[in-house]
Amino acid sequence: MKKIVNKTRSLEIIKNFSGSGVLVIGDIMVDHFIWGKVSRISPEAPVPVVEVHADNLMLGGSANVLNNIRSLGGKVYGTGVIGSDEIGEKLLDEFRKRQIDTSGIIQETSRPTTLKTRIVAHGQQVVRFDRESKNPIDTNSIGKMLAYINSVKNDLGAIVISDYNKGVVTKTLLDGVREIISERDVAVCVDPKQSDFSLYQGFHIITPNHHEAGRAVGMEIKDKHDLVIAGKSLLRKFDFKALLITRGEEGMSLFEKNGKTTHTAFPAEAKEVFDVTGAGDTVIGVFALCVASGASFKEAAAIANHAAGIVVGKVGTATISGEELKKVI
Repeated sequence: MKKIVNKTRSLEIIKNFSGSGVLVIGDIMVDHFIWGKVSRISPEAPVPVVEVHADNLMLGGSANVLNNIRSLGGKVYGTGVIGSDEIGEKLLDEFRKRQIDTSGIIQETSRPTTLKTRIVAHGQQVVRFDRESKNPIDTNSIGKMLAYINSVKNDLGAIVISDYNKGVVTKTLLDGVREIISERDVAVCVDPKQSDFSLYQGFHIITPNHHEAGRAVGMEIKDKHDLVIAGKSLLRKFDFKALLITRGEEGMSLFEKNGKTTHTAFPAEAKEVFDVTGAGDTVIGVFALCVASGASFKEAAAIANHAAGIVVGKVGTATISGEELKKVI
């Protein structure tokens, strides 16, 4: 396969990361991992007994996108809603430790901070339980978010909409974003979880996985032929400039408005260990940072594919560094 972007150009884009601003808007979450081992079945019910060895909290959802961009040296800005609770306070502390500005993070007393707890034994997830509210955020919170976005708009090269369908990304919020950036040259990248893509109409690029793309177009994507039909249909119907469909360990497919389609194979070495938790966050974070750093959509997709190849080899919601990315390129 012909190389999409050469090493020299890739390193030039990565060098520009430190001067590039990216705003992440969306559902902030915390991923709680409990690690242990199973040596017996419970006498109370036919379920495994997990002996806990360790547990840790990681930034998830849009917070993981923020963390990925920050770990690569980009100038990152974030806005979203969390609860006024213990987990929310711990999350704010984690942001401060990473020198991520928290002035765009809004706390609501009526909702919990989204917490996803995974119990992992012998490297395999045993069960996951979620503490969350999917109710739309209140009008006052939307107003505060839009005020923050307006305050940083001149520092941005790209915006990420990280939608996990937890109530933050609403039509009112997105209409406000459109109005704020209407006269600015800022690429908006959307990671969608809602099946109705009309919500994201007209934004620059959308990055669904192949299941999400299939649901949005009303068909099951079984092979590359179906993929091309779905991709071109979505691009045409919703007026995106580009569509990047992630296909798990098969790689990614980029559909551009100019009619070009680029299929990127997943790095072969990454298929040995494959934990997809948070991989989509890495893809859209790296993609947006590359675009903000002067990359074309095709170049950004190729570099994001390399980044995904690194992160799936790590357990949990992991990040990558600029040095790791340079090494693999």
